Amino acid sequence: MSQQNAAHGADTYDYIVVGGGSAGCVMANRLSESGASVLLLEAGDWDSDPLIHVPIAIGKIFPERLHDWGYFFQPDAGIDARGIECARGKVIGGSSSVNVMAYVRGHRGDFDRWAASGLDGWRYEDVLPYFRRSETWERGADPYRGGDGPLKVRRTRYDDKLLSSFIEAGGQAGHPITQDYNGAEQEGFDFIQQTIHRGRRCSAAVAYLHPIRNRRSLTIVVKAQVSRVVLDQGRARGVEYRIDAALRRAHAKREVILCGGVIDTPKLLMLSGIGDPQELQRHGIAVTVPSAGVGANLQDHLSVMVNYRRRDKGPFEAAMRYDRLAFAMLKSWLGGESFASDVPTGVTAFVKSAAEQALPDVQFLFLSAPLPARAWLRPFSTPVADGFGCRVVLLRPESRGRVSLASGNPQDAPLLIPNFLTSEKDRATLRRGVRMLREVMAQSAMAPHIEAELGPGPMAVDDDAIDAYIRKTSVTVHHPAGTCRMGGTQDAMRVVDAELKVCGVDGLRVVDASVMPDMVGGNINAVVMMIAEKAADLVLGRRLPAAQLTAANAA
Repeated sequence: MSQQNAAHGADTYDYIVVGGGSAGCVMANRLSESGASVLLLEAGDWDSDPLIHVPIAIGKIFPERLHDWGYFFQPDAGIDARGIECARGKVIGGSSSVNVMAYVRGHRGDFDRWAASGLDGWRYEDVLPYFRRSETWERGADPYRGGDGPLKVRRTRYDDKLLSSFIEAGGQAGHPITQDYNGAEQEGFDFIQQTIHRGRRCSAAVAYLHPIRNRRSLTIVVKAQVSRVVLDQGRARGVEYRIDAALRRAHAKREVILCGGVIDTPKLLMLSGIGDPQELQRHGIAVTVPSAGVGANLQDHLSVMVNYRRRDKGPFEAAMRYDRLAFAMLKSWLGGESFASDVPTGVTAFVKSAAEQALPDVQFLFLSAPLPARAWLRPFSTPVADGFGCRVVLLRPESRGRVSLASGNPQDAPLLIPNFLTSEKDRATLRRGVRMLREVMAQSAMAPHIEAELGPGPMAVDDDAIDAYIRKTSVTVHHPAGTCRMGGTQDAMRVVDAELKVCGVDGLRVVDASVMPDMVGGNINAVVMMIAEKAADLVLGRRLPAAQLTAANAA
């Protein structure tokens, strides 16, 4: 039911889920299927814009900040005092409705590292069944992949010979070529996997929420801005939220579950009196639960693009002609495969910047379109020379920032202080990543495609020149995490425990990317949905079947 339902009585529900993004959609589905009454509150609107569902339209959604909170990182010394954008979805489906649809689980070593830090239940063998539960992999189920989950995942179908050449060049440069980076081995070059199904984006909303939006136990309210969690005698009793100018309150009989994301969840906790006492007092907020870790530990995947002018003719420019693009978009919207049913990425790679690295610490995200594109969805603008590029991504940064309140007013955006590249190790890793990519591009497989390197350019060869280019041009890959981190009992900066319960408060959990103690190796949306699948079992007190645990241990 998409409006308030008086049948629940005085706006009282078993569970209140704050945020209808990737985690919130999963939680709303799994909790309401138990028969419990669930209220889902989303600050944005429904995902009714056709551009959300046609994959190629990402080229309009991102530049124009459509269905987005409009957040920016504060100017940062590590990137030449630039204040770069931090796009976050403000719509049903959250960032899964506006991202590039890449499906990446991270490395198994990431979860084993979490478990080793004192987080029981978060080993790779513990989380693998939840990855499998969430997805339907187009090639069918196996010990690593799911075959009947809500989220549809496929390999890219973008048709450009450049993609195979890049993978071949990776092998020529001495890197592995993996058959499934979400399977037995992540390290290596592979065609990218995407949450696309029958020509359309398969967001968390499409996968988890739309099929059950009329379920009697579920109430969904959009355009609802939550201003605080109502706390009483050490327990979360409900939330206050606004729709336009009207202030409303909803009560939770069992739990309030925050799924607002890495920026808005710590903001809401602080507005509710849970956070660093000094910061709360600075904004006139009474301290209910002192928790120094709220808003701290902000991290993100920073990347730098290396650009090339293309020697041969690629398919992108011709397909973007107005009449062809319009037909392709309509066909995709209607559920058919077309040029608009994909994005011109196609390949990713996970590589080690040094032989002694235990896990791949650099990711390549290949883009086989001109840069800047002649106009994704601006087909009458002036053409540019055909080209392509590749993002070099720093996977596990040491640098840490924070999310802070700008004021005690819930309407004010928080301050995002990234502290990018404060670690010398981060700078060295990203620099080595650029050199490794250049080695791949220098292989014979890429010779038919490369006319010239445009950026950094052939003159940028020493450390200072590469570092200067990184500082001048690097941007986020939109994977912020960690601001309400999970921690063991000895972690003084933890915000939630291994069951995602907020420390010091009963009846309150956090389920989103903010609970990640540190970064996983790759795009994080699949990990967020896995966390939510596991969290639903934690909330409901369910245990995985023995057969699933046995299979996970064997994988």
